[in-house]
Amino acid sequence: MVRFKNRYVLCEVVSEDPRCRQCIEDRAVGLAVRDAIGRVHGDYGLACCSISFTVKYLNAYTGTVLLRCRKDSYRLLCSALPFVRQLESRNQRYPCFLNTLHVGGTIRTCQKFLIQYNRRQLLMLLQNCTNEEERRCIQKSLLSCSLTEEQTQSGDEEDDDGTETD
Repeated sequence: MVRFKNRYVLCEVVSEDPRCRQCIEDRAVGLAVRDAIGRVHGDYGLACCSISFTVKYLNAYTGTVLLRCRKDSYRLLCSALPFVRQLESRNQRYPCFLNTLHVGGTIRTCQKFLIQYNRRQLLMLLQNCTNEEERRCIQKSLLSCSLTEEQTQSGDEEDDDGTETD
């Protein structure tokens, strides 16, 4: 068995219209990123990045995307992400861009970062509250930010430790 080291790139989809995030699919994100890599780095960059490139997680409501690629080519991926200007889903184009939040070696480190990032965002919202009801709702959300350990299935274990079998 050979261990292939991967990098996980945590991004958020930023768009002017928040409703367009709900229509985005992981296949559309993958195609847009591959297209951007091909435009920026040509065939060489596309071949390097597409060996192990996958969209591991997409939350359409929060706009969070987790991309996986080989450790050797994660810089090519990160340098091409600013060139994603639109996502196409169901024959409609949605203008948006991908904001890179974190690059980690495991999914778990990206989860921990995302919890801290969301907690900071909620604290900023708490400072901008106008009434007491909004303040209580945000405080409740802040208290619910925690990472709980769950039993993973045998299929998910290969993704968490970064190993693949050939």
